[in-house]
Amino acid sequence: MENTAGSNPQSNGFTEKLKSWLSWSWTYVCFIWFGMVLIMIYVLWSPLKLQETLASASVFLNTLTPKFYVALTGTSSLISGLILIFEWWYFRKYGTSFIEQVSVSHLRPLLGGVESSSATGLFTSINGETELRPSVSECKVWRNPLNLFRGAEYNRYTWVTGKEPLTYYDMNLSAQDHQTFFTGDTPQLRPEDAVMQKAWRERNPQARIRAAYQALEMNQESVFFLSTIILNAVLMSCAAAYVLLAEEEATTITEAERLFRKALSIGKCLYSAQRHRNRNINLLVYIKRRLAMCARKLGRVKEAVKMMRDLMKEFPLLGMLNIHENLLEALLELQAYADVQAVLAKYDDISLPKSATICYTSALLKARAVSDKFSPEAASRRGLSSAEMNAVEAIHRAVEFNPHVPKYLLEMKSLILPPEHILKRGDSEAVAYAFFHLQHWKRAEGALNLLHCTWEGTFRLIPYPLEKGHLFYPYPGCTETADRELLPSFHEVSVYPKKELPFFILFTAGLCSFTAMLAMLTHQFPELMGVFAKAVSTSTTGSYSLPLLY
Repeated sequence: MENTAGSNPQSNGFTEKLKSWLSWSWTYVCFIWFGMVLIMIYVLWSPLKLQETLASASVFLNTLTPKFYVALTGTSSLISGLILIFEWWYFRKYGTSFIEQVSVSHLRPLLGGVESSSATGLFTSINGETELRPSVSECKVWRNPLNLFRGAEYNRYTWVTGKEPLTYYDMNLSAQDHQTFFTGDTPQLRPEDAVMQKAWRERNPQARIRAAYQALEMNQESVFFLSTIILNAVLMSCAAAYVLLAEEEATTITEAERLFRKALSIGKCLYSAQRHRNRNINLLVYIKRRLAMCARKLGRVKEAVKMMRDLMKEFPLLGMLNIHENLLEALLELQAYADVQAVLAKYDDISLPKSATICYTSALLKARAVSDKFSPEAASRRGLSSAEMNAVEAIHRAVEFNPHVPKYLLEMKSLILPPEHILKRGDSEAVAYAFFHLQHWKRAEGALNLLHCTWEGTFRLIPYPLEKGHLFYPYPGCTETADRELLPSFHEVSVYPKKELPFFILFTAGLCSFTAMLAMLTHQFPELMGVFAKAVSTSTTGSYSLPLLY
C-alpha cells in the first residue's frame, strides 16, 4: 500500500503535465499544425501524384448513377435518425445529452477545461453577498416523516398494480437507517444481532421476515442464561425484530399496531434500564411515532395528536426527526387551525431548516382567511387587500421553496405513493406533501383557486433560479438526479427549471431531416439535383466538381 501511495504523486504529476501541455498546444499551436499540413500537401503534391488521383476520382464519380446518391443520402438520414432517437431517449431518462456528457467528461479535461464533477460556484445571495453554491454531494436526502408501511400499504399497491412503488436506492437508505437506529452497540456482536443486521440488508421481503422470526427464536432460547448487559442487547434485537415484522409482514394497520405495541413494551424496559444509550432512545421514539401514525390512520386522530405532543415534550432535542410535520398533518385533519398556527410559530423560524410542509401549511392558513371571497376579476379591478397580499406572498414563498408542489395540488400531474426518503425542494418532497395534504387544501374553500391564480407569478420574481434566489438560497441543481433515484421509473420526474433541448438533439434532428429531404429530391428529380450538385461543387472547389447525375 505504501509503495502504491508513494507512486501516485508521480503519476498524477505526469498526467497533469500532459493535460497542461495538450491544452497549451491545442490553444496556441493549432494554426502551426494547420500550416504544416498545408506545407506537407504542397511538398507531396507531385511525388504522390495527387492531381492525377483527383482526376481519376472525378472520372469515378462520373460513372455513379443517381441510385448511389439516393442510397448515400438515405443511409445518412437513417443513421442520423437512429442517433436522434437514442439521444432523445437518453435525455428523457437522464436529463442530459449523451454526446454532450461524453464530451464534457472525457474531452474537456484533455483540452484543459474545468472538470464537470464539481458543481460548486459563486453566486449572489439575498443580501448581495457572494456565497458558495452547494455541490451535488451536499444535496441531503431526508427520511420522509410520513412514510407509509411497507406491508400494509406499499405491498398492497404492488399486489393490485404489479408495480414497485419503492426503488432499490430508497430501500437501501431505509436499511442503513434501521441498522444505525436499532442495532445494538455491544462490544461483542451476538448471533441474534448479526441476524437482524442481515435482515435489514436483505433485498427480498420474505428473507427479511424469516430473519426476524429467527432472531425472535434465538432470543427466546437464550434470554434465561444471559447477564444484564447482554440481556439488554438481546431485548433490543427482539424489539427490532417486532419492528421489522410490523413494517414488513403486517398486511393491515391494525396488525401493525399490535406488533408495535409488543415492541413498545420491550423498548420501555430498555429505556428505563439504560437511559444513556442513544439507540434505546432511537428505538423507543421510532416505535411511539409509528404507533401515533397507526392511530392517525385508524381514525383516532385526537389520540395521535396527544401521542405526538407527548413525544415532542419528552424528547425535545430530536427535532431532526421532524415529528412536528406529523403533528401538523393531524391537526389539519382536526381543523384545529389555531393549534396549527402555534406549531408554525415555533418551527417556521429563520434559523431552522424549512420544508414544503412548513411553507405550504403557512400559505394554506393565510389563503384560507381570504380564499372563500377571492375573485380574480374583482381583485384586478380594486387591487389586492392587505390580507390577500399576505396570502399571495405566502404562496410565492412556498412555490419558491418547492416549485413542484402546485401541479400536484392542482391535479395537473398524477400522484403516486410517496417514497420513504425525500429530497427537500425536490419532486420527491412535492409528491410526499401533496399525497397527505391535498385533502386539507380541498377542504379550505377557494384555497386551490387562489393557488391556481397566483402560483406562476413566483417565476417572474426569480427568472434565474439556479443563480439567485429571492427569499431562499438559489435552487439546487442536483435535485433531478437524486429524485430519479428516489422515485419509481414509471413516474415522470418534475424538472425545475425546465431544461431546453440539448444542442446535439437539435443538430441530429436537422441533419436527419436535411439528408432525408436530399434523398427524396434525388430520387424524384435526378437531373435537376445533378445540375444543383454540379453548381454547388463548382462554386466551392473550382475546377474539380461533382459530375452530373444523369
